[in-house]
Amino acid sequence: MRSLGAAPHASAMHEADLPALHRLMVVARRLDEEAIALQRQGVFPAYAPAKGQEAAQVGSAAALDLARDFAFPCYRELGVAVAMGVDLVGYLATHLNVWHGGLYDPKASRLAPFNAVVGGPVTHAIGWAMGAKLDGTGGAAITYFGDGASSQGDVHEAMNFAGVYRLPVVFFCQNNGWAISVPTAEQVAGGSVAARAAGYGIEGVRVDGNDVVAVFEATRAALDRARDGGGPTVIEAMTYRLGPHSTSDDPGRYRTLEDERAWLDRDPLTRAAAQLSADEVAAAEEHAATVVSGVRDGLLALNPPPAEELFSFVYREPTTALLEQQRVWKESLDA
Repeated sequence: MRSLGAAPHASAMHEADLPALHRLMVVARRLDEEAIALQRQGVFPAYAPAKGQEAAQVGSAAALDLARDFAFPCYRELGVAVAMGVDLVGYLATHLNVWHGGLYDPKASRLAPFNAVVGGPVTHAIGWAMGAKLDGTGGAAITYFGDGASSQGDVHEAMNFAGVYRLPVVFFCQNNGWAISVPTAEQVAGGSVAARAAGYGIEGVRVDGNDVVAVFEATRAALDRARDGGGPTVIEAMTYRLGPHSTSDDPGRYRTLEDERAWLDRDPLTRAAAQLSADEVAAAEEHAATVVSGVRDGLLALNPPPAEELFSFVYREPTTALLEQQRVWKESLDA
């Protein structure tokens, strides 16, 4: 099912189109707000808000060519899903905790299931990029992670591997200032994730992560370079998480209201809207309201998947232990 939030489809955006990018950011923001409301109402067990990071996510994902590229998100990339035209009901169904990997088609959407392992999608992306290079398909991978995840060993190993083999991959770090409750300055040696690229012999770029056009252009250049054999790029998008790390987090315990208010002046939606007409802004809000209403209705209408899929969904060939568990489960139903 085509996403209600796709306008236009990312693969058709060859140049930065500010009204279209703003429209996608508004969808991402309003849907993010709705997801928080759904968690508070008991529909979602948990949720990781993305407020403030819409420009980084939408701008980067809109630069992808969905005919050949592939994206590997972590757990906060709602804006990426919106910009890529993913079925948003299927994507957010993952948060219902009743289905492994959501209900959308990752292969057709070109967006891998989101990954809750810190730094986890980075190694997946370089594996895909190696396959793309060997197959000669001409595609590039983009992988998302935060400043906190940049301290994980997997990320360093992935950058080294990608540098050695000149893989077509973009490492997209959303530096939102906080690794949960630890500020970047206290857990990123040297203070810059992009600067680490030089140590692996690859390109490193730092960009204003709240400027959606700047993000789009930086990502498009990195993807073009990757597809043309120029190797990997590390993009560090400097942004700010305006909300909590997750719906179980209280950011008031580790940062000040003054800091949050200062970043509100750099809100990516406000910055983009200032360059548009009042009619364009109003139309974007109206469109977003329609999308949110449809996604909410779609989520609430979903039924839990059949229980027997617990035994068939994960493994291509079920193990002996799994078959025994399935047998016992079936017997319990007949008892």
